[in-house]
Amino acid sequence: MIVTMRGLTKRYKDKYALRDFSAELENGVYGLMGVNGAGKTTLLSIFVGILRADGGQVLIDGKEAGSLGASFYSHIGFLPQTTQFYKDFTVMEFLRYMAALKGIDSRAGEKRAEELLEIVNLTDQAEKKIGALSGGMRQRVGIVQAMLGDPSILVLDEPTAGLDPQERIRFRNLIGKFAAGRIVILATHIVSDVESIANQVMMMKDGRLLRQDSPAHLIRDMEGKVWQVKADDGNAEAFLKQYRVSNILREETTVRLRIISDRQPSVDAVQLQPNLEDVFLYYAGGSETW
Repeated sequence: MIVTMRGLTKRYKDKYALRDFSAELENGVYGLMGVNGAGKTTLLSIFVGILRADGGQVLIDGKEAGSLGASFYSHIGFLPQTTQFYKDFTVMEFLRYMAALKGIDSRAGEKRAEELLEIVNLTDQAEKKIGALSGGMRQRVGIVQAMLGDPSILVLDEPTAGLDPQERIRFRNLIGKFAAGRIVILATHIVSDVESIANQVMMMKDGRLLRQDSPAHLIRDMEGKVWQVKADDGNAEAFLKQYRVSNILREETTVRLRIISDRQPSVDAVQLQPNLEDVFLYYAGGSETW
């Protein structure tokens, strides 16, 4: 399956939430990255049919998604940023309900739910009420409901936000398990989530797609743009005002600053090996590097 987003645009009064967004996706994990307000949720909401675009198209293997009707949306599993659960439902009651909404036969739906609960290590929670589960467990229930119909496209909007580090790692591993043979779109501003599992990164800012490439290529293109500077407290403040600083390490009498800049910030600045967090800061920050 090939998904093509062509010129997607969404405007609210005099502000564009999405402007001329175009991308092509095949099987793999796509990390959709940008700060809050970059347009990630708007894009995903249009893609899954919650919002209507003001312009542009979504094409599936060359056919407009709108012309495919329900058959297109049956291929999508969606975990929204804020999942609304019926907290008095047990886990299995909720999954039976979601299977029915998706038009899945009751017997097949229950079998599929049991299989998925085993994969996400929640079999022993199947008869517990959702309101009694931890946040991480609820997110695992959320990905189970998204996977009930064995979708070709899995859309996850900030799925690890608010989870503790252990649950985030667990959830990332689940995404890796479910990624085989399908398109996974993972919208997040958490760099480590993308760095761990994404084949491609799509950098968004102000509703636009700035770059789409592999993490390795994006990092390679940052070579010569990441610097370390030693400064005292007075000089450090000047660097903080003038440059993007991704890390500050205080020592006994000096401060080490990790600076993102197209030009050498001082004569004694030393180049560092870039990482994906540097890429994110470079594209998500202000306009001085363009």
